Amino acid sequence: MKHGIIIIIVGLAFIMQVKGQTISLKSNLLYDATTTVNFGMETGLSNKWTLDISGNYNPWQFNGNKKLKHWMVQPEIRYWLCERFYGHFIGLHLHYAYYNAGGIKMFGLEHHRYQGFLYGGGISYGYQWIIGNFWLLEMSVGAGYAYGEYGKYRCEECGEKIKDDLFHYFGPTKASVSLIYLIR
Repeated sequence: MKHGIIIIIVGLAFIMQVKGQTISLKSNLLYDATTTVNFGMETGLSNKWTLDISGNYNPWQFNGNKKLKHWMVQPEIRYWLCERFYGHFIGLHLHYAYYNAGGIKMFGLEHHRYQGFLYGGGISYGYQWIIGNFWLLEMSVGAGYAYGEYGKYRCEECGEKIKDDLFHYFGPTKASVSLIYLIR
């Protein structure tokens, strides 16, 4: 499964280089706020269509075995209502993530650790503003579906596995406030 995802990402990156006349590089400030390293690229496919690919990585573990470790990739095809890289857009995105999270007093993670993967897709809406010659600001939100499998563990250091389970999730799947640098 991992090799297939890597092949898809490399293929999409190749398409971005060959087909795109304009490329943007971006960082999602919401992920930055959670100490998650992230990077995104978007390129034009036609006058109204772009391809956006973002990746996130959080390797950190904090005091008391608190962690939100994960990596995620989220490609998205976007249709721009006015012109690409400016104004309103509607997108269709996919997502795949592997995670190891626990010990945090939110999301029900205080007393257990969860380790597993998820994948799915959704629809999004966003808007980009021009804030300088080569700088843009983007805000977007998305909702959709995710399927996941995980192991549930006791939260203490190297806790024992309690069970294996799976889930089906419908709800928010994307949120961004991104700073963007445009390369023409």
